Amino acid sequence: MTLTLDVQAACSDPAPEESELRRWLDCALGEAGHARDAEISLRLTDEAEMAALNHRYRQRDGATNVLSFPADLPPGLELPLLGDIVICAPVVLREAREQGKPADSHWAHMTVHGCLHLLGYDHIEMADAEIMESLETRILAALGLPCPYTFSLEKERFAS
Repeated sequence: MTLTLDVQAACSDPAPEESELRRWLDCALGEAGHARDAEISLRLTDEAEMAALNHRYRQRDGATNVLSFPADLPPGLELPLLGDIVICAPVVLREAREQGKPADSHWAHMTVHGCLHLLGYDHIEMADAEIMESLETRILAALGLPCPYTFSLEKERFAS
């Protein structure tokens, strides 16, 4: 499997190197069983652009951490295009600080999360959320990173 990645940096906030983004996406695709070539566009943006996208496509106010836009290819068209991921750098950095997580761990989680949405995973229904969260945890473990759903809880427990 070969990943073609187009990274667009549309903000001035600190963000991971393209090599790290690629490593996280490669791992996510592999652990999710995606054996075909893949093309992903990844845009790193500011809060104003993310808020506009969130309002336009989800009818929700404010910036969110990550949005995914799976490719909508006609049936029978076999292209490796998976879609677009948009990550809001200031939101990811703020969430990492608020949750007591290393920024790189949270960046990896948001990148993996966006990739899984491109592959059709979702978390609207509880059963689907459990499947997606389990896969995210497995992918992050393969990358040597902690479970994103227990890290801040463990930190709080040890601080008490």
